[in-house]
Amino acid sequence: MKILFIEWKSFGNDDMKDAFILEGHEICCYPFSNKDSRRDEVLERDFIARLRQETPDIVFSFNYFPVISNACKKENIRYISWIYDSPYVMLYSYTVINPCNTIYVFDKELYMEFHSAGIQTVHYLPMAANTARLDKMQPDNIPPETPLYCTRFPYLYDVSFVGSLYNEAHNFFDRMTTLSDYAKGYLDALMAAQMKVQGYNFVQESLAPIMNELYRALPMEPNPDGVESREYLYAQYVINRKITGLERTDLIGSVAQHFHFDLFTPNKDFTMPGLTNHGSVDYYNQMPLVFKQSRINLNISLRSIKSGIPLRAFDILGSGGFLLSNYQADYLDFFTPGEDFAYYESKEDLLYKIDYYLSHEKERIAMAKNGHDKVAKSHTLCDRVKEMLA
Repeated sequence: MKILFIEWKSFGNDDMKDAFILEGHEICCYPFSNKDSRRDEVLERDFIARLRQETPDIVFSFNYFPVISNACKKENIRYISWIYDSPYVMLYSYTVINPCNTIYVFDKELYMEFHSAGIQTVHYLPMAANTARLDKMQPDNIPPETPLYCTRFPYLYDVSFVGSLYNEAHNFFDRMTTLSDYAKGYLDALMAAQMKVQGYNFVQESLAPIMNELYRALPMEPNPDGVESREYLYAQYVINRKITGLERTDLIGSVAQHFHFDLFTPNKDFTMPGLTNHGSVDYYNQMPLVFKQSRINLNISLRSIKSGIPLRAFDILGSGGFLLSNYQADYLDFFTPGEDFAYYESKEDLLYKIDYYLSHEKERIAMAKNGHDKVAKSHTLCDRVKEMLA
């Protein structure tokens, strides 16, 4: 098949293109800005012209773009999109039901919401990793002839986390400076309660009593071509992000009190005792080496992810790193806790399991190998290409 690949600054572009090629497909690319996503008549005309020039069998993009869907609908070309972001408001565009669409989400509970509503264009597909590339990556201090993967590289970090802390200046939540004491107290209590619960998010359904105040403090409107509610926007883009930031900071601080912690995050100024902040790392060339050289890699999922396995977790497992994650129900469909990875249920459980796995190295290494091998066997991007095009 000939695939027209919508190329924007997404994670995994090169890996995905390689997977299509390895499966015998032809690739051509269309440069795109993920801001060009809803209605742009000039862009749509340009893209239709490109479709007629290339005559692809399928258009593919990471994440979903209504303007691409509308063009594919007019030209009667299949549009496959694979969403790895959460939340992703464009999934609620009216264009989602365009018959040209096949939209994959990595969160089974989110998929079930669309399925229950009778939306037949949205499907479930977990994320994946390019283990063939990851297995070849070695630190600079390792001889090139060293056997791949099963040889343990020297550890540089006991416990590490790669990701945002969502504590950047002027985040949405902190812009709401005019809330009443009642609304502030309500939000504080709601967030404190949600932080104690893993595996179920009740923020969106709990906002009705303060919705008017939220809107006055930070006006947010649903998109004209979408069915998302105001509750969805405030819950997913404002409050769950704030909860995630508070949770990550709290957990990292607790871990750093007991174990040395290495953090890789865009906020270079964040600091606390027991923590080394290395700043950002490159997704392709640096992040996998962090995973390979950490005894324990933490995943603390964004609270807007309902049940899905985040891309970070597949990247850790695919790199051969040991994964310790918060509980997400979808893990249990593909991986076995205690054999392939470990999950924690509370702050206390997290500290206990870090202590346990740091002191049980053979068990930890065996679990990391099991997790890697399962990803290499069934969860590569080539596997996903086959599933998408079947």
